[in-house]
Parts: sequence; C-alpha cells; structure tokens
Amino acid sequence: MASRATGRSSRPTPRRRDDATPRHVRLWLMAVLLTALVGTIGYVVLEGWNLSDALYMAVITLTTVGYREVNEMDAAGRVWTMLLAVAGVGIIFGTVGVVAEAVLADAASGRRERRYMHSQIEELRDHFIVCGYGRVGSMVARELVRDGFAVVVIDVRPESLVTAAEDGLLTVTGDGTSDAVLIQAGVTRARGLVTSIDSDANNVYVTLSARALNPDLFIVARAGAEGADLKLLQAGANRVVSPYTMAGRRIAELALRPRVVEFIDAAMSRGHLAFTMEEVEVRPGGPLDGQSVGALRARGVFTLAVVDEPGTYQANPSDDRVLAAGEHLIVTGAASQLRELSLEA
Repeated sequence: MASRATGRSSRPTPRRRDDATPRHVRLWLMAVLLTALVGTIGYVVLEGWNLSDALYMAVITLTTVGYREVNEMDAAGRVWTMLLAVAGVGIIFGTVGVVAEAVLADAASGRRERRYMHSQIEELRDHFIVCGYGRVGSMVARELVRDGFAVVVIDVRPESLVTAAEDGLLTVTGDGTSDAVLIQAGVTRARGLVTSIDSDANNVYVTLSARALNPDLFIVARAGAEGADLKLLQAGANRVVSPYTMAGRRIAELALRPRVVEFIDAAMSRGHLAFTMEEVEVRPGGPLDGQSVGALRARGVFTLAVVDEPGTYQANPSDDRVLAAGEHLIVTGAASQLRELSLEA
C-alpha cells in the first residue's frame, strides 16, 4: 500500500457563483411589473376604464406593439400614454440588456468553474473516484473524505453533481463508462475507484473501462442482482459489495455479537477510541521488508494478521515471523503510531 501521505489531500472547495447578477435581474423584472401596474392604475383613474382594458392598454404601450387604442382617450389619457411609452421603452430595453448580460455571465462563470475544476483534478494524485453520487455513493465519498482522501465524483445527473459540489467535492459531468470521462477524473493517477451506480450493467462497463486504463487501480463495485458479483469480478473489480447482503450480514452480526461489532466500528472510526486499525503494505526494499512482527510489537504496533500475495490470512502471527515484500499487514495501535508506520511503509 502506498504511503497515506501521498494519498491524502486537502479538501478542495469549488468556487461559488456570485448571486449579485440574479438579484439585479430580479430588480429589473420587478421594475417592469411595477411600471405595468402603475400604467394600469393610471388608465383606470384618468379614463375610467375597467381593469381588463386598462391592463391591456398598459401592456401594449410598454411593449410598443402598436395596436390601436382600446377606447377613445382624452388629452390626459394621451399624455399618460406618452409618458408610459417613454418609460416603458427604457425599462424594457434595460431589462433585456440585463437579462442577456446575466445569461452570458452565467455561461462564462460555468466555463470558468469547469476550467477551475479541471485544474484541481489535474493536480490530484492517489485520489479516489466515485461513480454515482446516490445514497451509497455519497456515503462512500463521505467516509473517504473523513479519512483524508481527495474524491472526484462522476455522475450524469445534474442534481447529484450539485449536491456533490455543495459537499465540497470535485465533480466530472458524464458517464463513467466513457474512457474520456474517466481520464478527465484522473483515473490513471487514482488510488482507487468505487462504482456505485444503480445499474449492474453500467457498473460492469465502468469496471472494464477503468481496469483497461489503469491496471493497478483498486476497484470496488456495487452489485445489485444475484450473480452480478461474478461478472464484476471477471470485469476486473478487486472487491464486489452487495448492499443488501452486507446489510443482512451486519444485522445478524449485531444480533449475535453486538459488542464485537461496536468495538470494531469504534476502532475503524478514527477518533472514538485511543487506538485504531490499519492496513499496511510491505514494499520491496522498504523499512518493513525483512522486519519481524516482534519488532513492530516493541513499537506498540500489534499485528492481527498477515496477508500474503495469494490473499491467505495468517492470524495472530508469532513474534519471530519475518515480513516479506508484497504482504499486507492488518495492524492495530495508537493512531499516531499507525500514521507513522504508514508514512514509513
């Protein structure tokens, strides 16, 4: 496992758009409505027209449509119409200009935000990509961020991307099955990818694409239907998770061994207890390569299990057990000690 120091990143904060322009537009639109209302009242008072005729005359005057007068007007009515037409032309054209400016500014702001987002993603290394920001994907991203990792969210739904951006995450708009979208999210530099889309077929395609682009990527895929887990593993997923299976298993474990489950949860939550658990890779030529389990114990780090290359677990190894490159350690100890060990590894 690579050092956590390279995997962690300060949480990026997407730029927020300025709300001054929309408020300015609303003020101009209110001015148009207010002018129409004042014009209507003027015709009612000066000419004695009913509300329908007065409103109709006010609108066609403001918009300079040029239809004939609804009713005959006296001198006061004509003066009122001229004043309303002059004021209306200024306000209408001013409003059109402000709305056009707001639309162009919004488009430019969107382009700037996308460029800013792209530049932020380009700087990431050893980050995580989450495909699908639904209930499962958002929970995954939250846990990864809490553990200090940078997260890039891929989704096709605008509302999901807005939520992800509000949560402080970098986002990429598009389909995770697309190579171009994955590359834009930095898949070739990523530490891992989690695909949690509701469709098993899409998860398979995401896994195939990501594995082809980055053979070393650690991929966790969500499986919904029975039998989908085998297809996802064949597509290249390192781990496959079925939310329903895991939920059922966890409920059963809580019913049978509640204290054990709560203890492990507390140890994995980083901060609830004085110690925690971690997975550490023994890198070739690294400080842990050739070191004994007893040496780690002397530092206050307890090895719960050693996982060799084929994935076989050796639980509670003896102190004279020598560690070899490529093995993974499941260790527990004080958070500061494990953090130091991860940096060394």
